Amino acid sequence: MRFETKAIHSGTDVANPNPDVVPPIHRSTVFEHSKEGHHEGDLNYTRVANPNRLRLEHLIADLEDGQSCAAFSSGVAAATAVFKTLRPGDHVLMPDDVYSGNGRLVNEVMIPWGLEFDFIPMADLDEVEQAIQENTKLIWIETPSNPLLNITDIKAVSDLAHEHGAITCVDNTWPSPVNQKPLNLNADLVLHSTTKYFGGHSDILGGAVVGPNSDESGLMEQVRNLQITMGAVPSPQDCWLVSRSTRTLPYRMRGHNENAGRLAEFFKDHPRIDQVFYPGLESHNGHEIAKKQMDGYGGMISFLIDGGRNEALNIVAGSQIISRATSLGGVESTWEHRRSSEGPDSTTPQNLIRISVGLEHPEDLLEDMERALN
Repeated sequence: MRFETKAIHSGTDVANPNPDVVPPIHRSTVFEHSKEGHHEGDLNYTRVANPNRLRLEHLIADLEDGQSCAAFSSGVAAATAVFKTLRPGDHVLMPDDVYSGNGRLVNEVMIPWGLEFDFIPMADLDEVEQAIQENTKLIWIETPSNPLLNITDIKAVSDLAHEHGAITCVDNTWPSPVNQKPLNLNADLVLHSTTKYFGGHSDILGGAVVGPNSDESGLMEQVRNLQITMGAVPSPQDCWLVSRSTRTLPYRMRGHNENAGRLAEFFKDHPRIDQVFYPGLESHNGHEIAKKQMDGYGGMISFLIDGGRNEALNIVAGSQIISRATSLGGVESTWEHRRSSEGPDSTTPQNLIRISVGLEHPEDLLEDMERALN
């Protein structure tokens, strides 16, 4: 099946003995054992498995061209499980402009737990190679990065990691599998905040980790064991909602891609904007790599305005259609003064605005932008 067909049909027959075109929500936390007792693989307790979660995991794995998936209650919970597959004393390489939520997770939880981290410019392959140590076990890739949209060559970094006995995990939240499939570029794990484009409507919280077709190391088995043992699993209703929203994912992402491309061109030529960060622009430093590994450039744009913090805040406050909000991936457009959202430890420029381009008519968005910028 092609991607659009998979998004609609994949997983609907998993744990669905009835002829439901849309499988129901299974709210029960417990499942009755057979007369012969409980057997491995039987539904038993919803933290371990639930029909809605099984369907969602099958669906996401299929869309990422992977073999298995573990769904979590949030993207940060999914990231925690990946880090917990390591042992105290192991070394991890992270992008120096990594998503701030994962940065806090590292600094406040994982470093005190005993992992060692170095934050480096991940888009520079020489920097990556020089930073690898004997105890480096994981290289974390975020491409495009948040919020500067730096592009990392997934295959080159993954090949380099494997030469040194390390694995790679790619945060694929921003591109979604519509635009990028890291497992096909030799990555070992793919992570999603399903809150974003999978959910698509700013009303669901969730995360997922996907493993490759060949998992001889048992890495995904470790992730799934941590999923069950730590208990950070999504509710049956949230699994149902993400599965429902995923049916329209390929068509929504095309709209996000097209609208963002229009707006990026508008920003590029606007006199109040100094620099635009969008990999679809030929002027972007990572454009050639993005063109090689992406099928579309996504719905996220960041730009630097001619001015400072106050000017950026005034612009964000001047829109009528675009909401002032963090997060991303919804059908509605949102933007923010990113430094304010990231907190006091942020190194994001004070004049940077990050926008999640939604599915409104592009002319309405352009008119709203012009109004706010002027």
